Amino acid sequence: MIDLSRRVIVITGAGGGIGEGIARSFATAGATLVLSTRSNPVGEMAGKRTLVQVDLNEARAPALIVEAALGSFGRIDGLVNNAGIQPLASTLEVSDEDFRQMLETNVTAVHRLTQAVAHQMIEQGAGGSIIHIASIEGIQPAPLHGHYATAKAALRMHARAAAQEFGRHQIRVNTVSPGLIDRPGLERDWPEGVQRWLSSVPLGRLGTAEDVGDACVFLCSDLARFITGADLVVDGGVLTRPTW
Repeated sequence: MIDLSRRVIVITGAGGGIGEGIARSFATAGATLVLSTRSNPVGEMAGKRTLVQVDLNEARAPALIVEAALGSFGRIDGLVNNAGIQPLASTLEVSDEDFRQMLETNVTAVHRLTQAVAHQMIEQGAGGSIIHIASIEGIQPAPLHGHYATAKAALRMHARAAAQEFGRHQIRVNTVSPGLIDRPGLERDWPEGVQRWLSSVPLGRLGTAEDVGDACVFLCSDLARFITGADLVVDGGVLTRPTW
């Protein structure tokens, strides 16, 4: 088992399904957690943690998160940028405001927090690991997800650029790109999509939030010490198919 008992990890969007799964994976690995959420409650889990309730689109959000981490635990060793939005919209019809909101929430807010945490890691002088939760849609877009796919593709390039710049400080930056992750009500809400996925995915199932969380734990551990600027796809192999 990976031991992160000496690491302080910041996780955004920790009140959602994937975010909570990521938090549970890190808690199982013994990490100390700084959990950021805008409004959703965070479930019970083992270990030390502190909660920061903040809207990441606010300019003050990165400072509040860093201050909470330092005030509670004195350092930051890892960051998982998980928070984001995923509304549906046709590329022909999406409004300027909806497109702007997508990029503001899914890219600009990630950049701001990455920047703030990287400055803190550099000041600490011990390196660190930063992960953006992207999506296989940053590689293969789905219908009505054009603005979402654009934002997730941007995250992959942002991570690569940051990896190049931050490497001299021993800060590693990677992305995790999940496929279709199960959640309560998914099959009811999108039965056609679930069936298409299950008929295509080589491993024969939907992903789980813990599948994503365990990938993040690996990338924050010393087992990934020479991995930076990479995209770890967590999709059960679906991208090996021509389409799903």
